[in-house]
Amino acid sequence: MNIQLVKTLHTQHLFFIKRHLVAALLLIMFAGTASFASDEPLAADLVADNQLIDLTSEKYQDLFRELEDVHGFTRQQLAALFADLRIDRKVLQLMDQQWEAKPYYQYRPLFVTPTVIAVGKQSLALYQSLFDRVEKEYGVNREVIVAIWGIESRFGTNQGNFELKRTLNTLFAAYPRRSDFFRKELINFLILCRENKIDPQSVRGSYAGAFGQSQFMPSSFNEYAVDFDGDNRRDLINSLPDIFASIANYLSKFGWVLDAPVYAEIGGTLNAEFLTAAHKTGRKGFVDWQVLAETQQIVLPPPPSEGQLTIVGLELPPQAGGGMRFVAGYPNFQAITAYNHSSKYAMAVTEMAEAFKN
Repeated sequence: MNIQLVKTLHTQHLFFIKRHLVAALLLIMFAGTASFASDEPLAADLVADNQLIDLTSEKYQDLFRELEDVHGFTRQQLAALFADLRIDRKVLQLMDQQWEAKPYYQYRPLFVTPTVIAVGKQSLALYQSLFDRVEKEYGVNREVIVAIWGIESRFGTNQGNFELKRTLNTLFAAYPRRSDFFRKELINFLILCRENKIDPQSVRGSYAGAFGQSQFMPSSFNEYAVDFDGDNRRDLINSLPDIFASIANYLSKFGWVLDAPVYAEIGGTLNAEFLTAAHKTGRKGFVDWQVLAETQQIVLPPPPSEGQLTIVGLELPPQAGGGMRFVAGYPNFQAITAYNHSSKYAMAVTEMAEAFKN
């Protein structure tokens, strides 16, 4: 297939994804029903949309002192950055909502589709030389990079529509449960904009503060984003070299090993209580691979550096008999859960990456 045809098909598929897959992704956000154990008012109930944020409050005055004394912002810069800041109530409404988790048999088809697989394969062909460089530099399999890119922003076609500066200020000012977290992210955002010559007003992202084609939080950007195109700035909004290399750098920092196992099937039941306990513990429930193999009476490949494994349970569809599919999450799988803590996310990334090879 010639390169121009690949580009044409790539563009056509991206349009399809932007129109249809985004709708599917919204099902994740709006599939469940809110349920709150507390009678306390929700954050969105305590404010009006578009109300001015009180910059004279103690929390903002303390923030300004840190930005000026520790991070070197001038008073004039702060006055411009924080002028006329207003609450985005929709951000708080979405953060207030607790969504019911989808079982894996419903989660996976929202991401791993024939169209997405086709675009992923075309991207791997189109940017082959770039992936050769990234893979050599960071030791992270290219298919996994493309799978994360596809899930996070639909190959760059949907990076989020919320004004990020307003979002982070809204969450710092009016979302008490995680105000300290978003204070840190707001500071990181202002620093990364200054260092990378980005207009803070121009950045769009998710309602939870992630942005760019890789959907990094600002603190993750400052920690893991890299300049791979050599222009002396890190750009995860427009620069594919920076985007692919930054995803790879993130996974590499959390222990990804090139071509090492990601997961292994371990059956439909767990044969010991300690395995059930590890499954319930989630991404921090580790078991020895040899003990797991003996207990499940299976053969398992050894993990790199004798690393331990996690136990992941994936729901099977009722029409196929229901039940569970259990897999062992190797250190590479655990690196994906460092990117996003959901084991379902990590499995979808893994199975999408596998599909790219077929």
